[in-house]
Amino acid sequence: QRILCLPRSFECSQKNAALVPVAALGLGGILVCWLRSRHKIKTLEMGDGWWGSGERPLKGKEDESIRPFKIETSDQEIEDLHYRLDRARYAPPLEGAAFHYGFNSNYLRKVVAYWRNQFDWSKQVEVLNKYPHFLTTIEGINIHFIHVKPSYVPHGRAVQPLLMVHGWPGSFYEFYKIVPLLTEPAKHGLAEGDVVFEVICPSIPGYGFSEAPHQKGFDTVATARIFHKLMNRLGFKEYYVQGGDWGSAITTNMAQMLPQSVKGLHLNMVFVTIQGLGRMISVMLGAYVPWLVGLTREDVQRVYPFAQKNIYNILRESGYLHIQATKPDTAGCGLNDSPVGLAAYMLEKFSTWTDNSFLDKDDGALESKYSLDELLTNVMIYWVTSSIVSSMRFYKENMAKFPGPAADPRLGVHVPTGIAAFPQELTHTPRTWAKDIFKNIVTYSYMPRGGHFAAFEEPKLLAQDIMHFVRKVEQL
Repeated sequence: QRILCLPRSFECSQKNAALVPVAALGLGGILVCWLRSRHKIKTLEMGDGWWGSGERPLKGKEDESIRPFKIETSDQEIEDLHYRLDRARYAPPLEGAAFHYGFNSNYLRKVVAYWRNQFDWSKQVEVLNKYPHFLTTIEGINIHFIHVKPSYVPHGRAVQPLLMVHGWPGSFYEFYKIVPLLTEPAKHGLAEGDVVFEVICPSIPGYGFSEAPHQKGFDTVATARIFHKLMNRLGFKEYYVQGGDWGSAITTNMAQMLPQSVKGLHLNMVFVTIQGLGRMISVMLGAYVPWLVGLTREDVQRVYPFAQKNIYNILRESGYLHIQATKPDTAGCGLNDSPVGLAAYMLEKFSTWTDNSFLDKDDGALESKYSLDELLTNVMIYWVTSSIVSSMRFYKENMAKFPGPAADPRLGVHVPTGIAAFPQELTHTPRTWAKDIFKNIVTYSYMPRGGHFAAFEEPKLLAQDIMHFVRKVEQL
């Protein structure tokens, strides 16, 4: 009987032996799939939206045409402005208050006098129209943008598409000084034009000449999706993106949404949250043993004293944010009706956010960095389009959601990233903190000077850093 069972046991052992490699292959496959899933880049869901008035049409394709646009003005527009400026009321400032209580009304009188008697809006409209403007309809609203191509491309050089996104209280006009540096670098002594860009600067919906959303819920993710659609409509499959302020959050969302389309992300402001045990330990030890927590000497100078720079200063500068993130329409009513109130509300930010020390100046040192023509042109973009309320609503739509303007830490950012850290920015984000979210930092630059409105204030410094970053990415 034992002898009869031998052939059977031999057959069974053969079958079992054959199953071993099959099982090994199966387990190996599962292991490979698990490892791949662990390293698979999670992306921000693109979704879709409708921001036009009323219900989304059930039938019919959206008009995808790109239409030339020209900014225009009229005598009636200027007459109405002058009528309101002539009837402004002012509250006298406290003695020695400088800009510590907000925009000093003695200096405001001077600004308004210049606005009323010397500022030439018609001339500034010509300046604005020097670059090609366009409109296109996306998700039910008209999107405004300028699109500037280089007049000359050196032989053998590839033109890199670059989308640049502004913030609040800025506009597409912030980029007017940097555009020629990027599109014609050789003319401006920037590395003989070895990197050349064509630049697209859209207006965030609800800002300037981009139509305001008619529905609730329009946030940075919706803006990122619309700007991806814009670039796709312009024929670009891959492109670079750049931003500060809201532009930083929007372009970061773009990188998280379609990383295969974003060749590189360049930021001059980084949003990160100061939370978690590791970050708190970093903050506590950083002032004493910075090297232990990855901080540099420059980081220490910019971050500490921590409470002063990251709590008190931020609380002082963020009162507007709380208003705009909760009841934007209430304050917006007054600003939309009064050009003087609008100018004071906006230009105060161009003072303090450019340099914190400008609080001590009776004129906010505004004209030390900008001309009144430049500042008032930006104000006029909001005034003539009645867009201050819709621009303020952007805060409410974003602040009500996690993670707010900061990049979603659950997703991270995996595209090549360049960070230009300007010393007078509202907050400083050391590279070691940024790495928690931005997983592929190619360049991190401590800029020698400049503040929040980098492209407007220090266009050459920013252009050089963008070009340096893009060169690095192209060499990868």
